Amino acid sequence: MNVYLALVRRELGGAFNSLTGFVVVAVVLLLTGYSLTDIIGKLNGGADDRPVVEMFYQSAYFWLILLPVTPVITMRSFAAEKATGTYEALMTTPVGDLQVVLAKFTGALLFFLLTWLPLLAVLAVLRQVTKEPAFLEPRATFGAFLGLTLMGSLLLSMGCLASALTRSQIIAAMLSFLMGVGLWVVSLRPEAAAADGDVFGRVADHVSMMRHMGDFARGVVDSRHVVFYVSGTVLFLFLTTRVVESRKWK
Repeated sequence: MNVYLALVRRELGGAFNSLTGFVVVAVVLLLTGYSLTDIIGKLNGGADDRPVVEMFYQSAYFWLILLPVTPVITMRSFAAEKATGTYEALMTTPVGDLQVVLAKFTGALLFFLLTWLPLLAVLAVLRQVTKEPAFLEPRATFGAFLGLTLMGSLLLSMGCLASALTRSQIIAAMLSFLMGVGLWVVSLRPEAAAADGDVFGRVADHVSMMRHMGDFARGVVDSRHVVFYVSGTVLFLFLTTRVVESRKWK
């Protein structure tokens, strides 16, 4: 456990000691600010019964943050180690391959969640100033951040796999981004397609990130959504571990 925690601290330190980490935080804050400004403008124009977090996920800003940011966070996980020559030194230390993969994933997930914490603080301030409960409705806020954590976990696990497959951080980011966009594109299929007997439509409805986030943002925690993201994350982390272990076969 001490080794695992040390590796997690190493990953977080690497994120905050690099320019990329601060750029990610700045971009998330900038786009979140634009989104909140747009939402407040809409609220000033008329009443809206939706929680602010639901309005946020329905905006283009949310997906513009989520899909590109996760590949940037994970692109250095293994690719940077290989490029700088520290990969073999890391893997020959008395630590298991699974521990390394989990530590890198945990560090990436913690950094991902830290980039979103300012949004929670801003919503709390807006609720205090405006006395409007919609800015921080407890059930919707919990559901939205749970959904964000689960989605982020799946996308970050994809990024870890992409980073383990290559020495190039750019290629790792592109592979991870394409996988995430591919999953998001499936979400664009109309929900009505799931009810017309079309098998692909039912599958697309089951994996739809938009529908899942819609339920989470309304405070509905469906166990099917949770199982989908947890099982998907476990699958990609398993594949990442197998890729890391493959160095022993060469």
